[in-house]
Amino acid sequence: MYIERVPNRNSPPTILLRESYRQNGKVRKRTLANQTKHKREELLRATETELDKIVVATRRSKQRLEGKSEIGLRVGKVLNRFKVAKHFELSITDTHFSYQRKAQSIEADARLDGLYVIRTSVSGQKLTATAVVQAYKNLARVEQAFRCLKTTDLKIRPIFHHWESRVRAHVFICFLAYYVEWHMRQLLAPILFEEDDPDEAQQLRASVVEPSKRSHSTRSSAGSKQTPFGEPVHSFQSLLSDLSTIVRSTVQPKQLTIASFEKVTQPTPVQQKAFELLKVQL
Repeated sequence: MYIERVPNRNSPPTILLRESYRQNGKVRKRTLANQTKHKREELLRATETELDKIVVATRRSKQRLEGKSEIGLRVGKVLNRFKVAKHFELSITDTHFSYQRKAQSIEADARLDGLYVIRTSVSGQKLTATAVVQAYKNLARVEQAFRCLKTTDLKIRPIFHHWESRVRAHVFICFLAYYVEWHMRQLLAPILFEEDDPDEAQQLRASVVEPSKRSHSTRSSAGSKQTPFGEPVHSFQSLLSDLSTIVRSTVQPKQLTIASFEKVTQPTPVQQKAFELLKVQL
């Protein structure tokens, strides 16, 4: 188990107690408890400790802290440090400073612990709440696409061109290549570690906010490491490496009177199945 801090922009981070586990050969993580409430209380108490020092400074007999701007500057440093200013009501004058907690604000914030709010400028007539959440989750596919372009498969960088037109052409070709790869992944899903029945996987989820679930066939393939056809399951990269062993050779007999001929490598059952799914003939 471990503690993970999830950033929340201008608010204190969400503190989650999580654990890692292995499922279908992959390391996953799940949330056991939300510790944000305890962390918020710690921040509130730490803020009050520092604010109490300023209250004492405005009341001492010697070297008293005075001036609205001076007091406000000291208070601002404390609030900027702990990021819980919205939970305090302040009263600052030239000779006085006091504060108190906003109970309603704290209670309202506590009701949102562990929740994320997704906002969109698209009207409800065009996108329902479920569709908005699904569109947000689909951003993972965009991140996967950029990762594929930049690192794992296409490696768009480094770019050795200097003219703008050639750089644009290079990027355009890489995007076309990803377009082809995306369609290949869809067609080859039955023999890859990919979801081959998205409709069933969607039906297994009671709500769009639940974690994604795999279809029965995908779980079976991931567990046995074999396809429904009895062949080993591949990643996209390993399948490409396997297919690259197929070559077309031009054979020239020693007797020059005999015409040369071409010979194509006999595909294995896995390779043949891949070509069938891609609707490609050798």
